[in-house]
Amino acid sequence: MQRRQVLAAFALAGPTWQAGAQIGGAALRIFVGAPPGGSTDTLAREIAPEMGRLLGRNVIIENKSGAGGNLAADAVAKAAPDGNTLLLSFTSHTINATLYPKLPFDPVADFTPLTMVARSPSVLVAHPSLPVNNLRELIAYAKARPGQLNFAIGGIGSSLHLAGEAFKMQAGVFIVNIPYRGTAPAIGDVVAGNVPLMFAAVGNARSLVAAGKLKLLGVTSALRLAQFPDTPAIAETLPGFESSAWFGLFGPAKMAPDLVQRISDAARAAIQGEGLRKRLEADGATAIGNAPAEFARFVAADVPRWARLVTYSGAKPE
Repeated sequence: MQRRQVLAAFALAGPTWQAGAQIGGAALRIFVGAPPGGSTDTLAREIAPEMGRLLGRNVIIENKSGAGGNLAADAVAKAAPDGNTLLLSFTSHTINATLYPKLPFDPVADFTPLTMVARSPSVLVAHPSLPVNNLRELIAYAKARPGQLNFAIGGIGSSLHLAGEAFKMQAGVFIVNIPYRGTAPAIGDVVAGNVPLMFAAVGNARSLVAAGKLKLLGVTSALRLAQFPDTPAIAETLPGFESSAWFGLFGPAKMAPDLVQRISDAARAAIQGEGLRKRLEADGATAIGNAPAEFARFVAADVPRWARLVTYSGAKPE
């Protein structure tokens, strides 16, 4: 559904919200399992005003960072399914199902998926001194030197970490992970030449690639990115390879169907705003805004997909 169709639906069905949902003017809280200023927090704050306008409510962002997003997720899982408490989560929501052996909630059963906000591929970058210029050369170089190359890892169990694990598994190479406490120190060490390789977000790497401080070897999307049309997708060398981070909006389990539809429609209209779409595209990301049922199917399938890589990597929570 396009944004103007969603807006038209609101115009026709506006009074139904107050009568059907019966939540009055209560503020809607969106929990974010990350600190202010990060990608997830920024997305939440960008869609909140339009959601609030369409729903006729105040929307408040609450940052509850820690444990890979699990603290925020737990708060929402235990909230009443009345439409007053939502979660804007990210890829770790489904990764954590395997990464953490004892979660206080079920990432699938204890939530109502409302819509995927965005998807964001990453890029494989290298220090310019590494004597390879494409993926085939990198694989050959790594196979000739097992255990002698390193990946900088910005966070154990992150989608970027697991993109590296997927690459090693499909390419059949042994590259050692060097974990860091955050993306900034990890990418800083690659720029400094202390570590030769890293999977990084497009937004973090783009200016460094343009300045010649990093060398771009591949993108993790299934197809080439418009931002780097001359850089092959990794899938062109390793068929089937694809790895993207995603951001999605959830409510607690057992939300009423009319409530799910109303909040999902508001979020989807906000996601299709021109400003947000352009900002996402500049970072190599794509605004999604799919229907609740489609997002629910995606989440259910994403848990076993990441489980394979978490198990392969042997990753443990930090």
